Amino acid sequence: MSDPTARAAALLKDHRDSIDRLDAILVFTLAERFKHTRAVGKLKAEHNLPPSDPAREDQQIARLQGLAKEADLDPDFAREFLNFIIEEVIRHHKKHSEPSGSKKHSEPSGSTDTKE
Repeated sequence: MSDPTARAAALLKDHRDSIDRLDAILVFTLAERFKHTRAVGKLKAEHNLPPSDPAREDQQIARLQGLAKEADLDPDFAREFLNFIIEEVIRHHKKHSEPSGSKKHSEPSGSTDTKE
């Protein structure tokens, strides 16, 4: 490919293909994580444990911010992303601890305890 535009188009396609694969990895990784957090939420409910664990959350945020720095990712973005996940997990843990197991919101496939 000697034409610069054609070369740029080929590079763009390669980058987009990589992004698509990484997006799939993210989705499947989050689904797996939520399977575990669902189990944690059920255990917490069965043993009357609180839905959130602020000390654990703080540890996880600090750990992921460190990993983000190592990966050359904005640590503030990593913190905000984890906070979003933690909020979703706590919401699902609270559902498990409701009397009679009623659900006020539909549970996204695989989510309950995201911070554990």
